[in-house]
Amino acid sequence: QVQLVESGGGSVQAGGSLRLSCAASGYTYSSYCMGWFRQAPGKEREGVAAIDSDGSTSYADSVKGRFTISQDNGKNVLYLQMNSLQPEDTAMYYCAVARAWGYYTKSRALSPTGWNYWGQGTQVTVSS
Repeated sequence: QVQLVESGGGSVQAGGSLRLSCAASGYTYSSYCMGWFRQAPGKEREGVAAIDSDGSTSYADSVKGRFTISQDNGKNVLYLQMNSLQPEDTAMYYCAVARAWGYYTKSRALSPTGWNYWGQGTQVTVSS
């Protein structure tokens, strides 16, 4: 059974940093994509960052230069380092995993559709 468990969320002031973690277990995809998504109240879920099994990464324009996605394959952990946080980054953050779609583009990787498994989310709140 696939499990994705996020952690690391919390409350910070604008300009602060957080590192989110997603512990993954139970999936056996040799080619895959993992991603971070977020959803603020009243808004649609949006892609934040993604990384595939070859190490290719994609970022939403709103976070590029501030957020970094990485993975520890040995520990099956996905990370999202978030720096220079702003109030508009406030949201529930989710990780997800998908079997590789056969192609990798930024738009495909950051779309919230077509993912096989999702975590339960971790809340990030940034105050001004």
